Amino acid sequence: MARLNYLELPAGDVGALKGFYGAVFDWQFTDFGPSYAATMSGDTDVGIDGDAQGRTQLLPVIAVEDLEATLAAVEAGGGVVTVPIFSFPGGRRFHFRDPQGHELAAWVMED
Repeated sequence: MARLNYLELPAGDVGALKGFYGAVFDWQFTDFGPSYAATMSGDTDVGIDGDAQGRTQLLPVIAVEDLEATLAAVEAGGGVVTVPIFSFPGGRRFHFRDPQGHELAAWVMED
């Protein structure tokens, strides 16, 4: 079953944003290199992306069971893929815009 389980924030300064959310909400972050950190609560987690490549808005990320089938459904439904499928530690994902222009991502966990 697909579900929203991750929100990614673009950041010019990953450390500053980690400090802010740590102080305000007592969130703990795991670093995944110098430009990415994430909460690891197992619920809806938050990622801080220092390499957001010009993205300035929050990115909702939806966990799916079949990434290729989801990509096909996005395109069939009138969505536009903005970032093709790519791998990262722990999984693969792609970004897309829905028919109203909202950017989201779909991802699948992999070992």
